[in-house]
Amino acid sequence: MLEAVQAFHDKHDFKNRGGEELTYRMALMAEELGEIGAAITKGKPKEQLAEEVADLFILLIGTAIAADFDLNEAFWKKMEKIMQREAKMVNGRIRVSEFRD
Repeated sequence: MLEAVQAFHDKHDFKNRGGEELTYRMALMAEELGEIGAAITKGKPKEQLAEEVADLFILLIGTAIAADFDLNEAFWKKMEKIMQREAKMVNGRIRVSEFRD
């Protein structure tokens, strides 16, 4: 998937045309998250939700490319950390966060 997103960035020359600027990418990710929210709250078909989630995932991978970090490494480091956390019920739903008193 990383190679496919890198090819997309290269095809459109994101690096030299502002497509890898991080605050711009943040705005794009917020927009996609809004589209995910709309798909869920408006009861859109699963296929539309999947497409919006894929859009966000592509942006996330592209952000790792733009910021020049290894997303695979960051993912596994974070998974190791969160697997050590305890879960709590908050307002009737499970949360697995770094709770601070």
